[in-house]
Amino acid sequence: MSVEKVYQISDEAEKFLESYLNNPAPTGMEVQGQKLWLDYIKPAVDTHFVDHYGTVVGVINPDAPFKVVIEAHADEISWFVNYISDDGYISVIRNGGSDHMIAPSKRVNFHTRKNGIVKGIFGWPAIHLRNGDKDITPSIKNITIDVGAATKKEVEDMGIHVGTICTYEDEFIKLNDKFYVGRALDNRIGGFMIAEVARLIKKENIQLPFGLYIVNSVQEEVGLRGAQMIVETIRPNVAIVTDVCHDTTTPLIDKKENGEFKCGKGPVITYAPAVHNILRDIIIDKAEELEIPFQRDAASRVTGTDTDAFAYATGGIPSALISLALKYMHTTVETVAKEDVEHVILLIFESLKTITPCTNFKYIH
Repeated sequence: MSVEKVYQISDEAEKFLESYLNNPAPTGMEVQGQKLWLDYIKPAVDTHFVDHYGTVVGVINPDAPFKVVIEAHADEISWFVNYISDDGYISVIRNGGSDHMIAPSKRVNFHTRKNGIVKGIFGWPAIHLRNGDKDITPSIKNITIDVGAATKKEVEDMGIHVGTICTYEDEFIKLNDKFYVGRALDNRIGGFMIAEVARLIKKENIQLPFGLYIVNSVQEEVGLRGAQMIVETIRPNVAIVTDVCHDTTTPLIDKKENGEFKCGKGPVITYAPAVHNILRDIIIDKAEELEIPFQRDAASRVTGTDTDAFAYATGGIPSALISLALKYMHTTVETVAKEDVEHVILLIFESLKTITPCTNFKYIH
């Protein structure tokens, strides 16, 4: 069966995905993950470049005047040290959309310049000892990290200071051989997918009639910052962004309010002001032609993804968003369906083969 009909993640690709997800790459400190990603994509691209803040771009056909971007973001949510008490307990603030509700009893890694990784734990009072207030819940004001220190000086001697970043320890697993589970699938799974698209183009010897820029952006979790910077550098003609969205079929989620999307039901294609209707319809037509299952999302005002940064830059760039339904976003057990990952890769790959420099993205002729 040809690649037009099926794509399956190889053992080599899955091994890379595991190492890529397990490697920490917190917002503003993405460099080690970016090195892994670049090493993986290098054989598939003609050249690459890295901007001052760490966004990495692999390029196929760098001399072509017409430029198409496929993009994901590389950073994961984390915590900044904000305060160290005299008796050695550490308070933190968010770096991105970190969820304080899941913090108690989590293990963390502090990333220090002096001593490398230093271990810590988010402590929480035992249920027996809450002085009758057994309904107390975690908040950013009451969670603290214990690194086994008795004094502030002891913490600082470990190399931990205000501004030090810490990330969760949790690592990649497969669930029932159908789902990928781990921290930072939002959105390093996107970086994996666009890398696989580039490698598939190389493997199938596809000659694209444009320059393809495979962009792994930094700092999305704090306001699409990496995309805002790199779009000015590349100034593309077209952009296809991939990110994650919520699986809303899990318990406690209102589908009427949030829409209905489910892991295993295919890529999620977004309708929104930032999404260019002609580009979106090219993608939908390709999905229907190839019988790739897909879901539809409607975003009010903004998509909340790097799509917005590309769409409204440099006078307006036709942009589209292909998302991957994900369970338990911004937790350490983010979950996606392997089959959905394969379908997103295939859909982006096939959609690129449809675009040419002559494709007219103007609504009125």
